[in-house]
Amino acid sequence: MNRKLRLTLITSALLIPLAGGAYAAGDAAAGKGKAAACTSCHGANGEGNKEPNTKIAGLDSAKFTAAIAAYKSGEKKHMMMEMFAKKLSDADVADLAAYYASLK
Repeated sequence: MNRKLRLTLITSALLIPLAGGAYAAGDAAAGKGKAAACTSCHGANGEGNKEPNTKIAGLDSAKFTAAIAAYKSGEKKHMMMEMFAKKLSDADVADLAAYYASLK
């Protein structure tokens, strides 16, 4: 992971609690229902499908949320992820983060 990305993820993770309700704890069951679009690249259970489609199962909710925020802002580049991330509401992100964090 390059230094800029690492710094972005750490900064985002530190700022998330300050956002209040915007990133409240999500609903894992709701997230499972919303994860269909993720499965073609990240696998049915978030296990990842070869590089660059990383494993997201078990990913900490804050890290997941920070990564999606980076794709939404365009700071992190990946055409498909940017397109999907921009369609997600804060509630969608929180639910997906809770779901993937629950897959240990």
